[in-house]
Amino acid sequence: MALTDQSTRIREGEELDAAAIDSYLKANISGITGTPKVSQFPGGASNLTYLIEYPNQEFVLRRPPFGRKAKSAHDMGREYRILNRLNAGFPYCPKAYLHCTDETVIGAEFYVMERMRGIILRDNLPAELKLDEAQTRQLCQNFIDKLVELHNVDYTACGLADLGRPEGYVRRQIDGWRDRYEKALTPDAPLWEPVKAWLRDKMPADHHKPGIVHNDYRFDNVILDPADPLKIIGVLDWELATIGDPLMDLGNTLAYWVQADDPAPIQMMRRQPSHLPGMLTRRQFVDYYAERTGIRIEEFDFYYLYGLFRLAGIMQQIYYRFYHGQTKDQRFAIFIQANKALEQFSLQLIDKSRL
Repeated sequence: MALTDQSTRIREGEELDAAAIDSYLKANISGITGTPKVSQFPGGASNLTYLIEYPNQEFVLRRPPFGRKAKSAHDMGREYRILNRLNAGFPYCPKAYLHCTDETVIGAEFYVMERMRGIILRDNLPAELKLDEAQTRQLCQNFIDKLVELHNVDYTACGLADLGRPEGYVRRQIDGWRDRYEKALTPDAPLWEPVKAWLRDKMPADHHKPGIVHNDYRFDNVILDPADPLKIIGVLDWELATIGDPLMDLGNTLAYWVQADDPAPIQMMRRQPSHLPGMLTRRQFVDYYAERTGIRIEEFDFYYLYGLFRLAGIMQQIYYRFYHGQTKDQRFAIFIQANKALEQFSLQLIDKSRL
């Protein structure tokens, strides 16, 4: 089994015109020779990621999903710009080479970046890594350290001061995700009304020190060094990055963080090895983050509940495309059940909250 992330065959309905891509790349990037082989990376449920292999070069192509898309989502030019500028202050971004705005080439905008070879963790830790509990804890702490490093980037010095508006960020996120969720409703979807009301009622002020928020920071979006699997050498998926409240970003990350004692319906949604001995619990995660940043975090319920509602919104937007036949990817068929489980879990957390 190869430890480095591997591409596979392209999913039905997500094929690309290899000849059109070949012609466009050769016209815009010097030194390309031969015929490309196009395959697809299996992860991700939003933007689609492909490997373009030439005899002497490799590229990664990113394009929006097929079918109906949320307004303002999947902005290829924005993600391309983030990669080009953020690398100056956070040298873990892939190098972006080319942004194509001509939708006649493959039917959508796309951009092309370098391929960063390394290990990407998904559901489970590969047995070949042979990490013990202490090493697993160190990997977990390194994962948090990279998030802390990102939140401390001088985004003005990187030329990204206009990436987002930190003032009013918390309110815009709550109102925005409520609106996006309601627009993606299907007849079988839960309404989340008590949770939406609770989030509006418990909304904190914006954090006094805004930073770059990744908005999708999790293990399957970081790349580990094959020579030293505890070392993170790359961070992927910058389509949702903006300037805002770092604690909201932490809440987003913890929404994906399924720990060992979570109930069975939540365990079924686990997509990273956050449950293993050595991995921090969510409370320990927050405490370690607070220690590394110097930020005092007494109550984290609001940020975690926000992350869960946002995750449900993302899943519902994707499920909406599946429900209406705009994608044939069978992974998305169960998203409605996951959405319902998240709502019930969130209601239980509200009942226990001290806020």
